[in-house]
Amino acid sequence: MRRGGGGGGGGGGSELAAPGTPTPRPRFPPGPLRGRGRGGGAPRAAQAPFPRPAPLRLLTASPAPAPPGPDMATDSWALAVDEQEAAAESLSSLHLKEEKIKPDANGAVVKADDNVEKTEDEEKEDRAAQSLLNKLIRSNLVDTTNQVEVLQRDPTSPLYSVKSFEELRLKPQLLQGVYAMGFNRPSKIQENALPMMLAEPPQNLIAQSQSGTGKTAAFVLAMLSRVEPGNKYPQCLCLSPTYELALQTGKVIEQMGKFYPELKLAYAVRGNKLERGQKISEQIVIGTPGTVLDWCSKLKFIDPKKIKVFVLDEADVMIATQGHQDQSIRIQRMLPKDCQMLLFSATFEDSVWKFAQKVVPDPNIIKLKREEETLDTIKQYYVLCNNRDEKFQALCNIYGAITIAQAMIFCHTRKTAGWLAAELSKEGHQVALLSGEMMVEQRAAVIERFREGKEKVLVTTNVCARGIDVEQVSVVINFDLPVDKDGNPDNETYLHRIGRTGRFGKRGLAINMVDSKHSMNILNRIQEHFNKKINKLDTDDLDEIEKITN
Repeated sequence: MRRGGGGGGGGGGSELAAPGTPTPRPRFPPGPLRGRGRGGGAPRAAQAPFPRPAPLRLLTASPAPAPPGPDMATDSWALAVDEQEAAAESLSSLHLKEEKIKPDANGAVVKADDNVEKTEDEEKEDRAAQSLLNKLIRSNLVDTTNQVEVLQRDPTSPLYSVKSFEELRLKPQLLQGVYAMGFNRPSKIQENALPMMLAEPPQNLIAQSQSGTGKTAAFVLAMLSRVEPGNKYPQCLCLSPTYELALQTGKVIEQMGKFYPELKLAYAVRGNKLERGQKISEQIVIGTPGTVLDWCSKLKFIDPKKIKVFVLDEADVMIATQGHQDQSIRIQRMLPKDCQMLLFSATFEDSVWKFAQKVVPDPNIIKLKREEETLDTIKQYYVLCNNRDEKFQALCNIYGAITIAQAMIFCHTRKTAGWLAAELSKEGHQVALLSGEMMVEQRAAVIERFREGKEKVLVTTNVCARGIDVEQVSVVINFDLPVDKDGNPDNETYLHRIGRTGRFGKRGLAINMVDSKHSMNILNRIQEHFNKKINKLDTDDLDEIEKITN
């Protein structure tokens, strides 16, 4: 592969390199890579992809995305779905299959096929796709109410936090980049994480951080602060679980570094081919574990001993693939002892902790204290039914008796979600369906329409709805109760689902559909876990339904 600018990284601001043979255009066309030259001849440098000259020379042509199946993760509840629905052929992409559930151009449901089933590989896509979805639908930072808990490597050292970016004594061009991105003051995570990440000597960090808390901007700032622009070799290495998530992080690097034209970025992703024996001159490399490992060991494009900062992002998504976990550990072992290690994850179940401790020695730890009080603002009920049709009739009775601004209805499988959305549409409801088979951009469009109130009912499986905050959601209905792969109650998912209501200081309403002795047992165990009574609701009694809104 010939790189624009004659190899040394000193070429013009936004030169793009193209390989000798064209590679397929990615399903999700990356912002930073638009406007590139195409065709077999591969120009030396394609035209600049932005109206303004971009500050980072992106070492990339049309990198073909890795097949998403093995790159993805799964929620525990989804494993139960896999066991129920195992069979159908694995999807090789996030594309919506023609013969299956078909939202129209507006995301509203037209028709659902009863034979929709999903495989483990499709489920594995969900968490990574959801993470990408969260990045696409966030227009600003989330004002989290979770308390931040800081565990220092050295408990005797003073704990610093900052209330302004000026306190960090950043290089002027970086401070300018931070403000240009719209950050006025540090988020809760940034207040504590940035002083640790920028400390001298460098300190390692394991941090829990949800989407929308400014986590990516924080570690990008740390990487950009450590780089010596005069040294034309990789100094910062960032691992992302998938091609698309790597591109999203690349966008943040480009935005924050736009006043720092000496800094260059390379993408180590499948399809971005270089000639053997070539050395990379870009100071920052972001990529997926398999390709980064090849570039460090087999192909020797990167000298790992010169890496100063190693970032492992979305660790909970990463460890879903055994290969990724092993590859990440092998990369980490090649790095120098004094390399700064930063690991981020939205969740920290035991498997993530074990992985984090292997990758990050002697860490500082930032955790979000679990917020249990959300249930205090939510009234919970259950409805006894005998089968799916009775559950649907109970749902219609509820809609007939009370005014619902907007509702989210959670189903255990895509098949049920598709059926329910179609039935509600027949009853005249404005329904949107979130299906794991939709492309991420389609999902984002459906969520935006729901936020704008164009549809009043959102039917979804759990994985598609993580992180969605819609102020008008007044009712959450569990058409199916959440269970884990062993059929036990999934309390965390229950809390997450009904937490979609009762937000923004308002009282919320959660209604659970129970259709068997087993689901009644699940409900009782959920009650015990949260120590909150869930009252029975008779949906044949309109007066009783009306009372629940008082």
